Amino acid sequence: MKQSAGILAYKFVDKTIFFFLVHPGGPFWKNKDLESWSIPKGEFTEDEDPLDAAIREFKEETGFEVDGDFIKLEYVKLKSGKIVHAWAVEFDVDETLVKSNDFEIEWPPKSGKFQKFPEIDRAEWFQTAEALKKINSAQADFIVQMISKISASL
Repeated sequence: MKQSAGILAYKFVDKTIFFFLVHPGGPFWKNKDLESWSIPKGEFTEDEDPLDAAIREFKEETGFEVDGDFIKLEYVKLKSGKIVHAWAVEFDVDETLVKSNDFEIEWPPKSGKFQKFPEIDRAEWFQTAEALKKINSAQADFIVQMISKISASL
């Protein structure tokens, strides 16, 4: 079973919470928006600590070293069956400076030509309602969990 680990970064601006989401790069995602965004995440092996993998993937997909007090969230299961583990952390990132790794695929399909694309083509901060529309529907639970945790601490 494939597993991924990722980081849900959040920040407060004048007591309003914003969530940091990334949009996948490549031709398949080019014109998709709603329910297409994600937390920065990636797969990890059984011998790797999931939080270490989440931190590594954040760096690979954004170019930023994330740190802080990580809050473990309950995992979600994607339609594909993949399990996604996540940690939330209050951490500010300048979305205009995001620089991700590239990946290579055959494009157009069956053309024999390979092209490189960024893993992430853009990143943005969204308020809760907008974030819930943009994020992959299974991952929306991470935002719901975080709102619940913040509300409980008030």
